[in-house]
Amino acid sequence: MTAVRTTPAAPPPRLPARDKAAARDRGWGGGSPMLTRLAAERATGVLVRERGTLRLSRGRVVDAESPAAPGLDVLLTARGTLDGEVWRQALAETGDRHHAGHRLVEGGLLAPGALELCRLVALYDAAYFTLAPSSTPGRFRYAAEDGPDCGCPVPVAALERETLRRRDLLHRIWPDPATDERPLTRAHRATPPPSTVRQRAVLAELDDVRTATDIARGLGRPAFHTLVDLRRMAAAGVVAAREPAPAEASDPLEGIPADAVDPHITLLKRLRDALEAL
Repeated sequence: MTAVRTTPAAPPPRLPARDKAAARDRGWGGGSPMLTRLAAERATGVLVRERGTLRLSRGRVVDAESPAAPGLDVLLTARGTLDGEVWRQALAETGDRHHAGHRLVEGGLLAPGALELCRLVALYDAAYFTLAPSSTPGRFRYAAEDGPDCGCPVPVAALERETLRRRDLLHRIWPDPATDERPLTRAHRATPPPSTVRQRAVLAELDDVRTATDIARGLGRPAFHTLVDLRRMAAAGVVAAREPAPAEASDPLEGIPADAVDPHITLLKRLRDALEAL
């Protein structure tokens, strides 16, 4: 019997490890290249995109606004944290919602923690829509001053990470984004699954006209949280986006004078009248 000696196989090469710190700094690489560049140069000003704006101070985000997301005023007043008339008076006196918030804190009418929490919720909510993919290039307006004081500016990398996390979450819940923007209606299902308190409040707002943004404003909730509820109910077959109304066919002869002398046009008009008379 002949013994055969084998050489142990060499261990497989180690897979390259991802640099987590570098990934955090890149914001996962899925945000706005312009925003990343502005953060690197510590720019101050306003980034205007198709669905909203971001205000930067020394390369960090201090404010965000989007028509798709309820603002700071809605989050503060809708749930009784602050009386609406008190907010409107402070806003009229200061002319700026950030200064209005600080005025209310200084006057003891609003807790500092409540203001900062609502401010950050509103910022991340609006930033989600502002940083949505767009075919329109963004514009940045540089400013010499930092603008409204902000006690907790948000790093661009952190904002991009959270925006992409939210985008991925919605896709995993239900990949069809139709419920995000179109008017919403109840879907007819014989045995709908049980719904949460939050979902029942959303269902009560459905009227075949309101969109997710309308519902969020009516309930005084962040728009993204409303999108999560709607996509979960869409996945369960409880909510559906209304189909857009079909566009009415335009008359190709519209705008042509009735006394046109072109024989071809005259014949077409006669044919159209005959078909309408059938």
